[in-house]
Amino acid sequence: MKNILITGGAGFIGSHLVEYLLANTPYQITIIDNFEPFYDPMVKRANIEKALQNSRTRLIEGDINDNDFLQNQLAAHYDCIVHLAAKAGVRPSIQQARQYYTTNVSGTQNLLEWAAQHHTPQFVFASSSSVYGTNPNVPWRESDALLLPISPYASTKISAELLGHVYSHLYNIRFLALRFFTVYGPRQRPDLAIHKFVKHINNNKPIPFYGNGNTRRDYTFVADIVQAIVAAIHYDQSPYEIINIGNHHTVSLSELVETIEELLDKKAELQRLPEQTGDVPQTFADIFKAQHLLNYHPQTPLREGIAQFIAWYAQQYPTLVEV
Repeated sequence: MKNILITGGAGFIGSHLVEYLLANTPYQITIIDNFEPFYDPMVKRANIEKALQNSRTRLIEGDINDNDFLQNQLAAHYDCIVHLAAKAGVRPSIQQARQYYTTNVSGTQNLLEWAAQHHTPQFVFASSSSVYGTNPNVPWRESDALLLPISPYASTKISAELLGHVYSHLYNIRFLALRFFTVYGPRQRPDLAIHKFVKHINNNKPIPFYGNGNTRRDYTFVADIVQAIVAAIHYDQSPYEIINIGNHHTVSLSELVETIEELLDKKAELQRLPEQTGDVPQTFADIFKAQHLLNYHPQTPLREGIAQFIAWYAQQYPTLVEV
């Protein structure tokens, strides 16, 4: 029976992963979360309320920056650490660069050090498409060494990937860095575009619309992300890999807004704003490597995924949304 540690397990992606593992495996799950108030911590507590009713789930509240916490609270052995905890957001990282470095780099090193001391064989790390930055060579391939990050957040993810290579080499830890591309779906953070657009359009408020609408993103539904993580937990070949996890399909900001308008049957009022510092013009994943190594095949088209998000949102906020 596997014993899995999931950092950030009460968050958007983490809570979906916890639910999937509880429903489809016999694994014991330990969640670490510090319930940082980047958004309402009660939202994250609600995310895992049902999971915590399962006797195979344990929640430890604490911070990965605290080595004493890690040494005193974690079990003697985990078969795999899935490291999802991070200070999130490209734009806030510009104002809080030191805090992002501390959590995303030093915190990751703390976990890798713990894994080395306790002979953890597998480490799955949530990296980001933001590491590619303004690299013009799309679709982005992992083999392309031209990384041009334009935010502190992106640079912390590159640093953590490199730390993973060091610890994999020195301590025989299999390290897989999964570069996620614009994850969305039920429980998405309230500061992210799809969540914000649905809320504002439905409530007849203007949506922040940056630039001319031509920026493009490779949107990836959370259930597809979970399938990739689960495959990475079970991966048993090479000792170190960086793998894109995207949808291999780009959508412009204008197209995204139009899709939400159609599904809500309401017209958006646009608050036109200049492009934001730190935002890249496009993201686009080459997923050949994920298909080959993880048998990864994203299943959810954007329209279907947004419809699922709206259905979840209507259930969460029935007085605010009618669909």
